[in-house]
Amino acid sequence: MDNIITVEGVSKSFAKHKALDNVSLAVPRGSVYGLLGPNGAGKTTLIRTINHITAPDTGTITFNGHRLTAADTATIGYLPEERGLYKKMKVGDQALFFARLKGLGKAEATARLKEWFEHLEISDWWDKKVEELSKGMAQKVQFIVTVLHRPQLLIFDEPFSGFDPINANILKREILKLRDEGATVIFSTHNMASVEELCDEITLINRSHNILSGSVRELRRRFSDNSYEFSYDGSQDAIRAALQPMTRNMADAPTDREGLRRIIVNLHDSSDLPLAVAAANGAVRLEGFRALLPSMDDIFIKTVEAANLKTPVQQ
Repeated sequence: MDNIITVEGVSKSFAKHKALDNVSLAVPRGSVYGLLGPNGAGKTTLIRTINHITAPDTGTITFNGHRLTAADTATIGYLPEERGLYKKMKVGDQALFFARLKGLGKAEATARLKEWFEHLEISDWWDKKVEELSKGMAQKVQFIVTVLHRPQLLIFDEPFSGFDPINANILKREILKLRDEGATVIFSTHNMASVEELCDEITLINRSHNILSGSVRELRRRFSDNSYEFSYDGSQDAIRAALQPMTRNMADAPTDREGLRRIIVNLHDSSDLPLAVAAANGAVRLEGFRALLPSMDDIFIKTVEAANLKTPVQQ
């Protein structure tokens, strides 16, 4: 697979604190890549090294097949968690200022900004001062400035912080649209629901180490405990008796909206599923079944807790 960013063995220390310890990962081109981890895990330090704000002590970062240089930042858009707009400037003037810093000419920058302001329905704020903006409005402006020069790589650090659900969904749609148009997106968040909605792959950093990487779909399957929900019409005792040989345990669930009975079973092995389906279908009228995969929140907590049991706390 073609990777736009490859991080190999990167370590970074500040005084006596090791922010990153031999971290490696690869970000596929054209993907949304989640960078996850508890507060203080090292995510922001890694983002800053990728954005060439700070240099790693050891290790290498490759961008588009060559070693990352300062010149590459022209094709990177970065929205940090710490927002930074000049409160006394007018919104339009400030957006134009940042656009010019990215190398856009005034006419082109103005045209693109006007288009984005209209698209995100904030045109009425063009001539207002930044200090008049709500937090969500200010973040919309900074999002626009981040993507305006059409970078190959977009890095968002907690992009949904301060957004109400409606505006958060608008931003999610824009991120997916940018990916579909060819951009690669790295985003750091504590919102695991957003990870499931947006991310193709993730890396989980804990205490300066990469402790888990992979596609969201495969990780959810990997951490599955082989639980399935069966919907059926028929005898509860009959389906329980039929499924008993294949299951470690089972539990009845409330009937669904159509009045169908449901049972949740934990199979001995995923290979038992065809046998379980056949057995259930022979005992009752089976209407459907689905895998109950763990959430990314469950995977996050389980993996971090397991890692913390093995790794002493850094002093």
